[in-house]
Amino acid sequence: MVQTSAPAEPTFDAVYAAQYDPLVRLAYVTTGSRPAAEDLVQEVFVEWLRRRDDVREPVPYLRRAVVSRSTSWLRRRILERRYGDTEAPPPEQSAPPDGTTTAVRAALARLKPRQRSVVFLRYYLDLPVDEIASALGCRPGTVKSLLHRSLAVLQEHLDDD
Repeated sequence: MVQTSAPAEPTFDAVYAAQYDPLVRLAYVTTGSRPAAEDLVQEVFVEWLRRRDDVREPVPYLRRAVVSRSTSWLRRRILERRYGDTEAPPPEQSAPPDGTTTAVRAALARLKPRQRSVVFLRYYLDLPVDEIASALGCRPGTVKSLLHRSLAVLQEHLDDD
């Protein structure tokens, strides 16, 4: 009798190498801050390392944790700006974008953070609706609805330009 062994668990290093950049981009879509996105992703990987024995599928766990922490980070910043005396940090410096990039960024800025996350997960990471629903902690129908509304807002904004 031949015994088949269970598939080997992916190593931390392999998952980190494959998922770090996409997760940072996912966090950046919500936070708008590269340093904050990197910090949030690092925190999520540390948490996963602590809970590794409890997590069966690391990639969906990591995506959901990044979305959750990014949303929480954004809510805290909104409250800080509303009730705090701190000034907003200066915008990040990067190469000047071309006209198309500027229009797309402006259109994406009109979306709510959850809508931006859905658009990013679907069209940048090319995830199916079920995986997006898992990452966001909602039903597939909600993902479809969010995508539909998001695309309508993007189309309307891009048509105006």
